[in-house]
Amino acid sequence: MTDSAKFTLVVGATGTTGSRVAARLVSAGVRVKAASRRATPVDGARPVRFDWDDPSSYAGALDGTDRVYLIPPLGSSDPAAVMLPFLRQARSAGVRRAVLLSSSAIPAGGPAVGQVHQALPGLFPEWAVLRPSWFMQNFTGDHAHARTIEADGTIRTATGEGRVGFVDADDIATVAVHALTGTPAPNTDLIITGPEALSYGDIAAIASRVTGRTITHHQLTYEQMRDRLAADIPAEFAAMLAGMDRAIAEGAEDRTTDTVLRLTGRPAHSFRAFAEREMGGLPS
Repeated sequence: MTDSAKFTLVVGATGTTGSRVAARLVSAGVRVKAASRRATPVDGARPVRFDWDDPSSYAGALDGTDRVYLIPPLGSSDPAAVMLPFLRQARSAGVRRAVLLSSSAIPAGGPAVGQVHQALPGLFPEWAVLRPSWFMQNFTGDHAHARTIEADGTIRTATGEGRVGFVDADDIATVAVHALTGTPAPNTDLIITGPEALSYGDIAAIASRVTGRTITHHQLTYEQMRDRLAADIPAEFAAMLAGMDRAIAEGAEDRTTDTVLRLTGRPAHSFRAFAEREMGGLPS
């Protein structure tokens, strides 16, 4: 099989970024294996079963593959435990480029997926780690903030007045496709943000103007946020996420980058533009 006939494996191909990455690759004429636990059909791609917790699913997904887009297992505080064995198998199977979705809040060698980030350059000759800020999509669909906006017009965080360079998943996917297909490979980590840093209070104000509803930011303490999250996810993971809110309050995410513009040639989408597109349009 020639390189041009090989597949790009998209892990999490039905998810927020994976679905967008798969669609863009297919549109560009790239052969795609769309990996999910149920091998869900994806337009233009070959569906394959893949489960991080089932190593028997790895070989079929990797067969004929030379590039992979990696979404860590959801809700895991130790993704390296399953990801590193898979990545070693991928290298042996002929994968030469890996693009990992991480977070702006987690550096190489940091907790959770930071351990995978640290290992990636030693495993593959071509690689990139995407480190997006918080997703704008967290305020739509079935995400927790979207549910509380719908239920009672509130957004609940422990971020205080801290600001975040919220980023559209469409922009993340466009950068991911560049990282998967561009020459040369980035061979670095890429912090991806939107064009402006906004507090959750700012988000609530913009969403209010766009939807015509009154939406407010309800500020919690770290402990309140941790306990709220722990009702639905493991306590260790809840503490880590609540800690990220606390870091935002302390200014850790108050930044923007030009990554989207530099790699794609167009500016990143603003939250206002995103909200008008996804949250119902401007009130009359």
